Amino acid sequence: MEEKNSKQIRKTGRKPKNDPAVHRYSINLNAEENTKFLALFDQSGMNVKAHFITACIFQKTVKTVKIDMDAVDFHTRLTNFYSQFRAVGVNYNQIVKILYRNFSEKKASAYLFKLEKQTAEMADLCRKVIELTQEFEKEHLQKHR
Repeated sequence: MEEKNSKQIRKTGRKPKNDPAVHRYSINLNAEENTKFLALFDQSGMNVKAHFITACIFQKTVKTVKIDMDAVDFHTRLTNFYSQFRAVGVNYNQIVKILYRNFSEKKASAYLFKLEKQTAEMADLCRKVIELTQEFEKEHLQKHR
């Protein structure tokens, strides 16, 4: 009985598929056709060309993904700008506290008057940024939806 256990056959490797794909086909494309094929394959977002080809042959839905790098860049820069704008707000609060703590009420009010003018200019600039953002979204981002 010990001899049977030591001589057991061990199965190693990959398990065989129930319905293996053994039928192979070959096609030839010229340079123009190959360029079109590769462009469609890139748009599909698939990783395997064979899966893309079978999806096209059997009319399965092929997902295409388009990434507008200008919109991504715009979003990144706008996010960075927003972060800087928030930092200015934090600095503004710190300046007001320091003015009232270190100066007399009259001198602090004079400095705050100057700061208020700069704040009004920054608010106008913020409105312009919002208008430009809305214009950009209307002209460029709404086209793709």
